Amino acid sequence: MTLNKMFSSRWFCAVLCTILLFGNSAYSQSKVRYVTKYKETAIAIMNETGIPASIILGIAMLESGMGTSKNARLLHNHFGIVGKNKLHKKKGGTYRSRYREFESDDASFRYFAKMVQKKKYYPLMKGDPKYKDWLKHMNDSGYSAAGQVWEKRVAGMISRYKLYKLDEQMAYSKK
Repeated sequence: MTLNKMFSSRWFCAVLCTILLFGNSAYSQSKVRYVTKYKETAIAIMNETGIPASIILGIAMLESGMGTSKNARLLHNHFGIVGKNKLHKKKGGTYRSRYREFESDDASFRYFAKMVQKKKYYPLMKGDPKYKDWLKHMNDSGYSAAGQVWEKRVAGMISRYKLYKLDEQMAYSKK
C-alpha cells in the first residue's frame, strides 16, 4: 500500500469518525435544548388544562423537527396547524406556506391546547397522565393523517426522551 493511499484511508476514517461523533452529538444536543426551552411552557399548560406535558412536548418535537422546521422558525408554528400567515409579505413572496402564523412559540403551544380542549375525548382524558391513551384517542379522532405511524412516532419521542417524567408534575385535578 502506498503512503498516499494509507494517508487517504486514515484521513477518511478520521473524518468519518468525527462526523459520527460530533454530528450525532449536535443532533442530540438540539433535542435536549428543545426540551429545556419548552418544558416549562408544556408543564404550565398541563397544569392549566390537564393535557400531559409529554403529549404537548412530544407532538411539538415531532411536528416541528425539534424547532428546526420552516414553520417553527418563521411562523412560530410547532404543531403543523393550518391557517393564515403573512409570510409572503415578509419574504418578498419567495416562500409561501399554508400553515398558520403565531405571534410567538408560546402562542402556538397554547393554541394547540385550545384545539385539544374542543375534542370529544378531552373531558374523558383531562388530568390523566397516561400518554399512550391520549395518543390513541387523538389518533382515533383523526388528529394526524399518518394514523398509527404518527402515534408510534410520538410515543417513541416521549419514551426516548423520558418526557413522561414531566407528567409527574401535574397539579391539575378533574373538577
